[in-house]
Amino acid sequence: MSHPTAPTGLLRRMTARSPVEGHRAATVLELFFDLCFVVAVAQAGVRLVHAVAEGHFGSGTLGYALVFFAIWWAWVNFTWFASAYDNDDVFYRLAVLVQIAGVLVFAAGIPRAFDHGNWAVCIAGYVVMRLAMTCQWLRVARHNPGPERSTALKYATGLVICQLGWLAMLFVPEGARLYCFVLLALAELSVPVIAEKDFSTSWHPHHIAERYGLFTIIVLGESITAATIAVQKALDEHEELGELLSIAGGGLLIVFSAWWIYFSSPAQKRLTSLRRAITWGYGHLLILGSAAAIGAGIEVAVEQVTGQAHISAVAAAAAVTLPTALFLLTGWFLQARHFKRSVAEKSLMPVTVVLVLACTFLGTWAVPAAGLVMALAVAVGVLLSNRPDSAGLRTPQTP
Repeated sequence: MSHPTAPTGLLRRMTARSPVEGHRAATVLELFFDLCFVVAVAQAGVRLVHAVAEGHFGSGTLGYALVFFAIWWAWVNFTWFASAYDNDDVFYRLAVLVQIAGVLVFAAGIPRAFDHGNWAVCIAGYVVMRLAMTCQWLRVARHNPGPERSTALKYATGLVICQLGWLAMLFVPEGARLYCFVLLALAELSVPVIAEKDFSTSWHPHHIAERYGLFTIIVLGESITAATIAVQKALDEHEELGELLSIAGGGLLIVFSAWWIYFSSPAQKRLTSLRRAITWGYGHLLILGSAAAIGAGIEVAVEQVTGQAHISAVAAAAAVTLPTALFLLTGWFLQARHFKRSVAEKSLMPVTVVLVLACTFLGTWAVPAAGLVMALAVAVGVLLSNRPDSAGLRTPQTP
């Protein structure tokens, strides 16, 4: 991580940074940006807990998916732009701070969007973020000629068109808003594909991998925080000490193992082309969304044990095991499987996913059982990757 410094001038030319720049690391401004996003992630998690605890699985999952997509996409827009064009001048810093303000406005509107489908405040936050982001792309267009200018203008145009679409959605009948959301989400996802068709921006593979990794850590940390608060509140109000401690211990094993497994493969070595980068980057919607949902699921499990959730023990267990399985499977598909050589290594994670899902039917004991399964998978993975006969067969892995 780079150290905090004074900005490098009031206004500098916004030219591309080298994709092979040495020692490229996340900046303190980027970390500040990520931490402010956690406010929105926490809001989405709280609404998910309430919905699932009341037995509203379908509407709760749908609301969470829609809200988390909006959170993730705003983060993605900034992250990839910063990887290519962070010139750290005063205007750049101010624009990022404006985006952070937009994130906080968006977070304030999450309860209304989640519970009542009222997206007005969330879209207002997006307007603030998009104004700053569009100005950044217009700066790139002004300071760079040829294909790079064309790509920047495509990005700016795409942002404006999509944002106008979100504003128009506010006037669509409530019954049709879900369909509008899906169409607009697809339009958003298509903007980078179209913009970078003829000219690819100079994002830095190692920097991008680090940024996604850091945000994954922050989201997992938010899961631990949410679960800890839930256990603490339950201990203050109830006497189910043994069951609560087992859920807390199992939840910690799940989160610790998720961290270990995610960072067991050098993600940056997969980012060798725009196509791979888009697949990997877009796939992280499921990784990050499921990572945040794990914490919400642990809260639901705690509320079920203490009688505050109106669902069965199996349903509460599923709130933990389903996002955990999705996290493992998506991470394996996007990166881990590409660094495995033997049949045992390649099959370890799919088998772990099946076993975690099977733990669902253990009810109250599902969380500690799933934690033990994941811890065992980590131990087996370490042993397999360090066998003498596998030396030199793979790229070195750094947990």
